[in-house]
Formats: sequence, structure tokens, C-alpha cells
Amino acid sequence: MSYLEQLFSLHGRTALVTGARTGLGAAIAGALAGAGADLVLLGHGGDLSAVCQQVEAHGRRASVVEVELLEPDRVAGAAAAILAEHRIDILVNNAGTIRRAPAEGHALADWRAVFAVNVDSLFELTRALVPPMLHRRSGKIINIASILSCHGGTMVSGYTASKHAVLGLTRAWANEWAPHNVQVNAIAPGFFDTDNTAPLRADPRAYRQTLTRIPAGRWGDPPDLAGAAVFLAGPGSDYVSGHALAVDGGWLAF
Repeated sequence: MSYLEQLFSLHGRTALVTGARTGLGAAIAGALAGAGADLVLLGHGGDLSAVCQQVEAHGRRASVVEVELLEPDRVAGAAAAILAEHRIDILVNNAGTIRRAPAEGHALADWRAVFAVNVDSLFELTRALVPPMLHRRSGKIINIASILSCHGGTMVSGYTASKHAVLGLTRAWANEWAPHNVQVNAIAPGFFDTDNTAPLRADPRAYRQTLTRIPAGRWGDPPDLAGAAVFLAGPGSDYVSGHALAVDGGWLAF
């Protein structure tokens, strides 16, 4: 294996990806498997067989764990069961949900649901899985933030606040765990063709307004995250800590 290949090789490692059934999570899982990692796919419902087949097509192993991320109190127990069966070297906190409404009409129940998945379960899963990484002095944690970690957005108060929290946790954990050789970073996707953005893409006016604001001239496709995920998961990023890597077609630079 050449030096360059070693920088991006994940052979011998196991990655856990949350929200891996579709969209960004499925693309990230496939990319990590392509780089050599075995996968634990964590979801809260739905058929993950297609993603398992994608992982296995790369000659890697895939395991499925079901956890209801709307109920953060269940996450620590599920994480303990995972650690009993797997050594987790890479954690990708990708699962997320969104509720769209004007700020004055954003229901408290929706706010709590968004935070339960995007922040509380992420917090519980990470703090349950990180102790073995700290003990081994080796680990990678990748949080999926958003360009709305840096902007306010409109009609998505809960989601915006939650993604600001994700970026804040990324930086706080990076400060604490970098001395133990555990790197914590984030990927901040822009506007991607996923289930979460379906309402925007279905609105011709909103779609055009968004498109004209993206310097690359197109919305992102989930595989556009592959390189960023493999980089932050592998040895090539061993001195990268607390960073938010924007994959946004130039949105934040515009």
C-alpha cells in the first residue's frame, strides 16, 4: 500500500453511522466501506438491506442496530450492547430531523422532537461510545452539522438551533479529547437532494432562489460527501481537530 493509500485507508476499522438508511447516511456508509471499514448501521426504522448490500459489495461486513432516536433515554443501553459486540473506531453522527414552520408557530413538541434526535441522542451516543476510544488513544468522531450551523435560515428555528448546538459540541469535545488522540470534527453540508429538503425542491420559487445562491450552480448529491467523510475518518486527518468542513458548493464563501 502506497503512502497516499495509507492516509485514506480504513482497513481494520469499524465505523458506526447513524441515520444510514437513505441520503447522506447511506452515501457515507458506502464511502467508508469502499475505504475498507466494516459498518454498524444504526437506524430507527425502515429497511437497511440496500445499504447492507452496498457495504457487502465492497467486501466489508454490515450489522444493523435499531434505536428510536426520538427517545434519547434508550440510547446509552443500545450503545452498551453495541460495544459488547463491536470495537467502534469511527462514529458518524448523521441522523437528523427537521420541522418547518414560522418561528411564531413552531410548536414546542416539534422543537423537542428535533432536539431529541439532532442533539440529545447524538450527545448520549457519543458519550457512551467514546470511553474505549479514549482508553485506546485512537478514534474519530464526525458530526453532521449544516451550513445552518453558521446561518439563521428561515422557517426552521428548531433545526437551526440544533445544528448550532452540534457545531458547539464538536468544538467542545475536540478540546477535551484531542489530548487523547481522538479527533472530533464536523461536516457542514449545504443544500443536498435528500428527504429533508424535499419541500424546498418541490417549491419552484424556493428551488430557484436556492440554486442561484450556490456558486457551483447545482444542489449537492449525497455522494458529494464521500471524500470529506473518508478524509475525516482516516489517518490523513490525525492533526485535524474541532474543524467544520463545509461541503456546500461554495455557499458559505458567496
